[in-house]
Amino acid sequence: MSPVLADIVERLKPAFLTAAALKVADSAIVFGSAEYGLALKAAARAKGVAEGAPGLELTRAAVLVGLVDRPHGPTVLLTQRTAHLADHGGQISFPGGRAEDHDADIVAAALRETEEEVGLAPSHVAVAGTLEDHGTVSGYRVTPVVGVIQPPFTLTLDRFEVDEAFEVPFAFFLDPANRRQENVVRGGVARTIYAFPYEGRNIWGFTARILARVAAIVRGED
Repeated sequence: MSPVLADIVERLKPAFLTAAALKVADSAIVFGSAEYGLALKAAARAKGVAEGAPGLELTRAAVLVGLVDRPHGPTVLLTQRTAHLADHGGQISFPGGRAEDHDADIVAAALRETEEEVGLAPSHVAVAGTLEDHGTVSGYRVTPVVGVIQPPFTLTLDRFEVDEAFEVPFAFFLDPANRRQENVVRGGVARTIYAFPYEGRNIWGFTARILARVAAIVRGED
């Protein structure tokens, strides 16, 4: 691992969760943002129950925040989702998706979904740790799994789900000048929408929120 990437991982380590923290129920989680409340609203609508219904839980999911160890500096692996998908069609996202019962744990879910979507084998990913879960407005509780990806590797995309895979220099997200944010009220809840416009692409929403969070930790702002 390059010294630059090793330093990034070292700076992230204090924010990584323990295995026990990944198993707690939704009700025990403090997400630290309005997103959790919006996620519960979405989950309740999808299941046709009241927001305070007993046993209401978000759908577990995981994404891979893949840091590629390139000679010119670390990059982040991202995907462009196909436009026809019901959830977040056409948007830019991390590889990942819904956890399944057969997954050994939430980290295994992130690695499995990544392999299914872009053909990156788990053997190419050195998992560094997991960050705190985030709720999404589509009713998911998503665990960001940070992993180091060592080249060379070849991607094979699932064309039903993924239009394109590409990399963005991590340094781009570290520069606060590249981040856009807007404070909005949706569903009676105030929230902040993040975006990173990059070379004609608009990286926004949940993906931008996680990238902004990772960058803030590395800059020492958390």
